[in-house]
Parts: sequence; C-alpha cells; structure tokens
Amino acid sequence: MNNVQENTNDNEDIIDLVAYLNIIKRAKWRILGFAIIVTFLTIMVTLTLIPKYNATATLLIEAEQTKAVSFQEIYGLDSNKKEYYSTQFEVIKSDSIAREVITKLDLKSHVDFISKPSLLGELKTLVKEMLPFLNKKELLILSPQEKADRDMLGLLAIFKSRLSVSPIRSTQLVNVSFESSDPKLAALVANTVGEVYIDNQMRAKMGITQQASTWLNTRLSQLRIQLDDSEARLQSYREEQKLVDIEGIAGLATQELEQISQQLIVARNERNNLQSINRVIKEYGNDNIDLLGSMPEITSHQVIQDVKREVILVERKLSDLGEVYGSKHPKIISAKAELATVKTNLNKQIKGLITGIEKELNRITRTVSALESDLVKIRAEYQDITRKETQYNQLKREVETNRNIFNTFLSRSKETEVTSDFTSAAARFTDRAYAPRDPSKPNKVLIIVLSFIASFGFAVVMSFVFDALNDTVKTKPDVESKLAQRMLGLLPHVKTPKNSVFPIHAYLEEQYRLFAESVRTFRTSLLLTQLDKNHKVIAVTSSSPGEGKTTTSANLAMSLAQMGKVLLIDADLRKPSIAKRFDVPVFHPGLSNLIVGTEQFAECVYLEEKSGVTIMPSGQIPGNPLELLSSIRFNELVETLKTQYDYIIIDTPPTQAVSDALVIAQSADSVIYVVKSDVTRIKPIKAGLERLFEAKAHVAGVVLNQVDMSKSRDQHSHGYYDYFDYSQPSEEPKA
Repeated sequence: MNNVQENTNDNEDIIDLVAYLNIIKRAKWRILGFAIIVTFLTIMVTLTLIPKYNATATLLIEAEQTKAVSFQEIYGLDSNKKEYYSTQFEVIKSDSIAREVITKLDLKSHVDFISKPSLLGELKTLVKEMLPFLNKKELLILSPQEKADRDMLGLLAIFKSRLSVSPIRSTQLVNVSFESSDPKLAALVANTVGEVYIDNQMRAKMGITQQASTWLNTRLSQLRIQLDDSEARLQSYREEQKLVDIEGIAGLATQELEQISQQLIVARNERNNLQSINRVIKEYGNDNIDLLGSMPEITSHQVIQDVKREVILVERKLSDLGEVYGSKHPKIISAKAELATVKTNLNKQIKGLITGIEKELNRITRTVSALESDLVKIRAEYQDITRKETQYNQLKREVETNRNIFNTFLSRSKETEVTSDFTSAAARFTDRAYAPRDPSKPNKVLIIVLSFIASFGFAVVMSFVFDALNDTVKTKPDVESKLAQRMLGLLPHVKTPKNSVFPIHAYLEEQYRLFAESVRTFRTSLLLTQLDKNHKVIAVTSSSPGEGKTTTSANLAMSLAQMGKVLLIDADLRKPSIAKRFDVPVFHPGLSNLIVGTEQFAECVYLEEKSGVTIMPSGQIPGNPLELLSSIRFNELVETLKTQYDYIIIDTPPTQAVSDALVIAQSADSVIYVVKSDVTRIKPIKAGLERLFEAKAHVAGVVLNQVDMSKSRDQHSHGYYDYFDYSQPSEEPKA
C-alpha cells in the first residue's frame, strides 16, 4: 500500500514538472524574445560604459622599526598589537592622506573628478527655474575659502569611493588600489597614496621626537635646579646638626636604651623581693630568731643552709651518743656544748643576714633611682636623635628622588638628541603599481551574459505567474478539476485568412482533415455517453458570444448526418447566424414562424445537400423570443420533430446573455457546453453551468473549442491526443 502511495506521489511530482515545462514551452518565444530584447538593450548600454582600470600597490607595514636608540615610549603605539595595523590601515584611508594626494596630483582638473550633470540634477535645476520661489533658501554667498572647502569635500568623496585599502590576511601587507578611467592615473594615485603615507608617518615621528626633545631639555633644566636645592638643604642640615654618621649614632642610642631598660627591670625585681622580705622581718621583729629563721627567704640563703646542716649533724651525733652513754658522760656533755655553739652561730648568722638585707635594700633602691634617671635622660636623647634622623632621611630621600628623575630625563634627553635626526620608515613598498593593460570593469561579456540569464529567468518566472493568474480553461484536467465536468472533445483552432470566416463545411473538406477528425472524436465521445439513453434532442450553448457554439452545432450536425437523419435548428431568435453561414436567404421562414403558426413545417426547413443536414433557420426575429420559446407550442414542436429525425441539434443563445438557453434546455435531452480554449474564464463558465443545473438540464459535457494545436504536443500529458483517431494522417495540410 505504501509503495502505491509513493508511486502516486512520484507521478504527481512528474506531472507537476511536466506542467511547468509545458508552460515554458508554450511561452518559449515570448521568453526568448524578452531575453533577446533585454540583452540587446544591455549591449547598447554596455557599449556606452567607460572602462575602469584598477591599479594596486602593496605596502609592508613595519612591525619593529629600526631605531638608533630605543625610544618607543614617546610614540605611543605598540607595533606588536593588532590595533597598530588596523590603525595604520585607517590612516592610509584618512582624509588627510587623500587631501594631500589630491592637491599633489591636481586631481580636480582630471576628467574623473569633474562632476557630470545627472538627469535628476538637470530636472531639479529646471524645476527651480520654473519655480523661482524655491531658490530662496539657497541664496547663500560663500567666501573663496568656503567654496574651496566645499569643492574639496566633493573631491574627497569621489577619491575615497575609488580608493580601496585591503589588508592581506595573516600578514603585514596591505594592498592600496585605485580605480580610474586612465590606467596611468590609477597607478600614479596608488603609488602616491603609499608615498604620502610613508612621508607623513616619518614627519609625524620626527616631529614627535623633536617636540619631546624640546620638552625634555626644558624640564631637565628645572630638575637640575630642584636637585641642587635639595642637595644644598641636606648638606646645610648635616653641618647645622654636626652629623657625621646619623645612622651609627641612632644605633648606639638604641643599644644603650635597651641595656639600661634591661638593668632597670632586674634592679626593680630585686628591690621588690628585698622589700617583701623586709616587710616580713618588721612584722616578726628582729629578735624573733626562731620565727625569722623559718622564713623561706632566710632559709634559702646559702650560709644559713650550711649552718643548719651543721646543727643537724651535731644533733644526730648527740642522739647517737645518748643511746650509748648516759647524760653525765663526757662525750655527751661535749656534744651538747658543741650543739649549743652551733645554734649560737646559726642565730648570729640569721641576725647578720637580716642586717645585710636592710643594707642591700637601701643599696638597690638607690640603684633603681639612678637607672630611672639615666633612662629618662637617654630617652630624651634618643627622641632628639630620632627627630634629626627623620629630618635627615626626608632631605636625603628628596635628594635621591630628584637625582633619579634628573638622571632619567637626562638619559631621555641624550637619547632624543641622537634619534632626532633619524627615523626609519613606518612602511615600505613591496610592489609598486603599474598601469594595467586591461580594464577591471565593466566586464561587458559577463554583464551581457548575466543580463540574458536574468531576463530569461525573469521571463520564465513571469510566465509561471501569468499562467497561475490565468483562470481560463485550456486542458482536459482543467475541465475535469476546475469545472467538474466531462470533456466530450476538443475542436482545434484553424488559421484563416484575414477578414475571412471559418468555412462552415470544414468538416467535409479534405484540407481540414485534423479538424474533421476532432469532430468525429467529439461525436463518438458524445454517443458513447448516451448509449443507455434515447437522447435525440441536443442543445448547444456557451457562456458568451464568439466561443464557436454555432460552428460546433453545425459540424456536430454534419457528423451525425453520416449516421442518421439530422435536423439543425437555429434557436437564437435574437442574433441568428446559421442561415447566413449556410447561405440561406434571410427572409426564409423558420422556428419563430413555425411556433406562431404562420408557416407550415415544410416551408420552415431547408435541406443542405452538401452535408445532408436539414436546417431550420430562426425565421423572422420576434419581439418576444423568450415567450415563444417558453410556450407549450415549442415543447410540442420538439416532441413532434423527435419522431421524424434521429438527431435534433439546437443552437441556443449564450447563457450569460439571456435566459433562452435555460428554457430550451428543459425541452432538450442533453446540453453540450462549448468553451473557447484559453479565452473564457472559469467564473462565467461555472455561472452558466449552475444556471443550467438550476433549470434541471442534463449537461452531457464540455467541448473545448479553438484549441491551439501547435501546443498540443507540449500538452500530450493533458489529454489532447486522447480525442484523435489513430488513423489520422501524420502531417496536417495547410489551411
């Protein structure tokens, strides 16, 4: 199933493509003619174009320029940055360079720079001359300088429009191109732009260097005076304060201050200890030897500890002897005497130590006072030295700063003196421009080719547009899809001499064989659609006059006459034409006479011997044709005629003009609707068909008339060949 759908889609795509190709084929001569005309006009315009020559010079922008001494800071540009090159490219395109080149080469007198009056400008001048009040706003008197400036602005605009500066990617090269009608001038301007740019850059850098040198020399004199003044102030201060080595003096003062501070701390700690011991002694009293001897400050003394050890030894000795001897024993007595002596010595030592503590306290108190006095004095001296050192350092720092600045400016000044008369070029030519032999534009061949292609494409597109906007019926698919009707056949358009009418007997003539075959195909298709019905009465109508319904009726009648007895009735009681086409006298009675009853049937018909068709003209034109056709007598007449003829063909008026065809259709078995190919629009056709359907008429189908058969081969897919017999001749004779 999917494959079937895909094939269907492919067929639709092919049909659409073929349809587009057919549109192009149908309009091929119009398309080709339009393209040829446009191309011819383009050739005429191209021949008047002035050739333009383009000359190009190539410059190398130096990245690291050669300098006698590095002095890059003054220039203010870093040549290693991309912005540097972009800046140089813009400088080349600047107005200053262009102005100098224009002046140097006197371009204002060249024909390329002389403005030519345009059509719009001439029209504007003409309007202003005709309407003088429009010139009031332009009454402006310009001075020679202002006029020169305004002229220069115009020259600059022309110059810059023809100058092209294009850097070569990923290189330091730049192409400078200029376009002119004079090849020599093009090369001269391109080279001059490069030369002026190089000269301007060198002058600018030399000017910057000289300006910097002047400024540095002026500033250097001021800095020398500042340095001398600062050195004089430093020397005067050193002599005034009698300073030899301020840093050494400050170091000694600092060291001495630290030593006295440390001694004072030690002395104060010692004094505090002695004061605490002295307070305890005063609390216990100087005579309370036992209590004083238990004080940690006393017992911790080395002499007291030694005496106490002797007391302990003697007491131990006495204890040992007491275990052996009695209390009266000499050794016991001697040991006791020794113990008393040792204790006496201990008390003596304690008293001496207490007396020494008081003396030591007095001494250390005097030492602390002396150290505190010395510390105050040294601090004052240190602060004085510090103030001198600060002032000295300030003066010294000022001297060093002034000296560094002076040395820097002195170095730069010497550097500018060396480089002031030397500056390398900012760029150089790698290739100079030469006068080109061939113009760069216009490329006349390309313009002509493109104009042909563009005009051809435009014509093709417009053919598609016009075809899309064309809502006429041209093909079988148009009849079936747009009108929803069966196509019975087509009648080809046959060329006839100017001011002549298509022959009514074309069906019977040998030279119109293709037309006759189409009529036979139309007849066959009609009969095949009526096999199961007894349709004898066939009405032929159209949307509007001139679509060929009378010719269709007559030729259908002649083709059916080969198969049976046929009656052709001209029911157009307003503008009849059948009698005239068949050379029947105008006064011959006809349909109107038969309906009214003024004439008999035999008097109202005419047998056309050549075709064998019985013709009933319209007869006398009545004043009320619609009433006659709507009468019962007309319907009875048709029923009566059906018994006498195998086929009755009724030529009716157009549906859009009057309602006669609608009335006749009610008495007919079927209606054939004639449409003029590629002329009649779909809207009136649909309107006519709808009116027939509303009248309950049986529409057998549509006949496409006056089809251009020269296009039939291009539209084979649209069904034209379906209506021709295989037996038709391969070549159509000329009409």
